[in-house]
Amino acid sequence: MTTRTMASVAVVLLTLGMAASAHPQFARSDPGPHAYPASNAVSEFVRRIFQDTKGNLWFGTNGDGVCVYERPLLNYYSIRQGFGGDAVRGIVEDQDGNVWFATSGGVTRYDGTIFENFTVEDGLSHDDVWCILIDREGTIWAGTFGGACRFDGKRFVPFALPAAATDPGRGVSGPHIVYSIMEDRAGNLWFATGGGAYRYDGTSLLNYSEKDGLCDDAINDILEDREGNIWFATPYDGVCRFDGTSFTNVTVQEGLQGTEVWDLYEDRAGNIWFPAEHAGLYRYDGKSFTNFHLEQGLDSAAIQCTFEDRDGRLWAGGYLGLYRLEGDSFVKVTADGPW
Repeated sequence: MTTRTMASVAVVLLTLGMAASAHPQFARSDPGPHAYPASNAVSEFVRRIFQDTKGNLWFGTNGDGVCVYERPLLNYYSIRQGFGGDAVRGIVEDQDGNVWFATSGGVTRYDGTIFENFTVEDGLSHDDVWCILIDREGTIWAGTFGGACRFDGKRFVPFALPAAATDPGRGVSGPHIVYSIMEDRAGNLWFATGGGAYRYDGTSLLNYSEKDGLCDDAINDILEDREGNIWFATPYDGVCRFDGTSFTNVTVQEGLQGTEVWDLYEDRAGNIWFPAEHAGLYRYDGKSFTNFHLEQGLDSAAIQCTFEDRDGRLWAGGYLGLYRLEGDSFVKVTADGPW
């Protein structure tokens, strides 16, 4: 079935479904040439990478919406095609195969045919969404500029967290913004905020901050590694690690370059990856750190994310586009490949 035919069928489904839905639904359509970035890069800024259960690779961008590589085509979708927002900060897939996106214009759900958008009218604390998580119970959580929310199957319900001080020196800051949400092996939820990290055990909140040894109260991302250590990425003081008892500032201890870190990722081999502003990308194998930068093919000073696909290929995205690790160096992947 061609893209245009599929879209025509979707319009019929959309018409039938609109009466039962109070929020916007849009049939996926052929994006057309106007939706593609001007350069040959996948996007000027790739900030999130995800692979769905069908094997499709999704790339969340900072201004071009989302693009998906469905072999052999690379298709783009933004607000012009009914997608929620032009900036995409998170991508997850639920057990029914729906793909969910955290966007600058709300949360978008894609069932393979239709984009369905959820906004403040559907309970979100704010339309500017920074992260999205599906916990072990299947509950969808979203972190927004206005706070955290969870989806009850129909609407989003606010989840209260203490307010933090606004940081005028940070690019995006507010008293209620939640930058990241992580679930650990015990089922605790961790929230990255401007007031440290909050751990929720299902009953109560526990705050970790600088007074407890956390390297910075401003947290961008949180990760639990396979050993049970909790890692924190910060915008001012690099990366720190919590072993359940004490915090270690990894950036300072190891003499790493770059203190602005936005993302943490663990691959299947147990390596921890994180980018540092103006310092490329670091890989930690449990013993030592390896740096990938200009000499290793990363011509960007602002890598934003890493991801390992089901074939074991390691991808990186950020300012100037998309990269993939080939041996000991990265190659640039443009809209034309190599895929």
